[in-house]
Amino acid sequence: MHPLAEKVLARDMRATARACRLVDDRAGDHAAILKDLFPHTGRAWILGVTGNPGAGKSTLTDRLIGVFRKQGRRVAVVAVDPTSPFTGGAILGDRIRMQAHFGDPDVFIRSLATRGALGGLSRSAADIARVLDAWGADVVLVETVGVGQDELEITRMAHTTLVVAAPGMGDEVQAIKAGILECADVFAVNKADRDGADAAVRDLELMIALGGEVAQASGRARGHSAAALHARAAGAAGAVDPSGGPPEGPWVPAITRTVATRNEGVAALVDRLEGHRAWLFGTEAGAARREERLREAMHVQLRDALTDAAVAALGPALEAAVRAVARREVDPYTASERLVEAFRTGAAAAAGGAVTPDDVV
Repeated sequence: MHPLAEKVLARDMRATARACRLVDDRAGDHAAILKDLFPHTGRAWILGVTGNPGAGKSTLTDRLIGVFRKQGRRVAVVAVDPTSPFTGGAILGDRIRMQAHFGDPDVFIRSLATRGALGGLSRSAADIARVLDAWGADVVLVETVGVGQDELEITRMAHTTLVVAAPGMGDEVQAIKAGILECADVFAVNKADRDGADAAVRDLELMIALGGEVAQASGRARGHSAAALHARAAGAAGAVDPSGGPPEGPWVPAITRTVATRNEGVAALVDRLEGHRAWLFGTEAGAARREERLREAMHVQLRDALTDAAVAALGPALEAAVRAVARREVDPYTASERLVEAFRTGAAAAAGGAVTPDDVV
């Protein structure tokens, strides 16, 4: 086993920080570390926290850390900040709101820059979460950059996705747009002491109901439906049923009001999140959801691996194709087809490890 992996499993904080750095930079033998750690992962609950910028994600994440620590759980946080497209730098300031936990040996906070990745996460976020899972975290909170309407990579990574909304950040038209419905397992209407909180809750309830009806009509329900909405009315969404187990059937997103700055509603929010976790790991529908998540994660892993391998093998042929397209000597579609074919047929090996420009232009 890799020496650094052994130290991570021994819960060495410094070694874990070094492992996270290597994985984030994709430097050295980071792949060997991840391979050695993988058999020791799978225990942590990956909880994604996303939503519009300014909704209070970092403050709410800080409050969630406090609740989980009072329960005796070890907590890790992966906080993702945007990278400047102009300078390439990132402030990495999300953890400023979590300073109260810096001295806690059972809390590990890691900031990441997106480094140009889209979807609200960095390319290494999932791997960093695995390192922290192996470190011994019971809960890994992953705070995204702040999503738009289709930046939903967090759903492929997290077991449970919390979407944080705030009053006054849109109207009912914004609320019913696609993307956010597919993303949320639990909604938190934060800053609920402000005017417009009731309207925000009402718009989300309408969105959930309309989304469920559309899913039923199309036969494409993805874990949320309006059919079970009335069965969990009056705040019962996510509650355990009288038989003692989580409710069967599609999951209906729960809505909770919070005021994170005053720590109001956070305990109720954790109850809703725990309800989703019980459904996810205790029902057949939840098992299907977890299998779908793993399938999507493997697709992403395979796509990244193929992209890296193809770029390395094609070498100067890729640059030649770019120049040929710029000169209008070939269209980008034909050039791409030729590059794929050259990579697929093993032209790289025949050319001594690289595809020649003549193969694609």
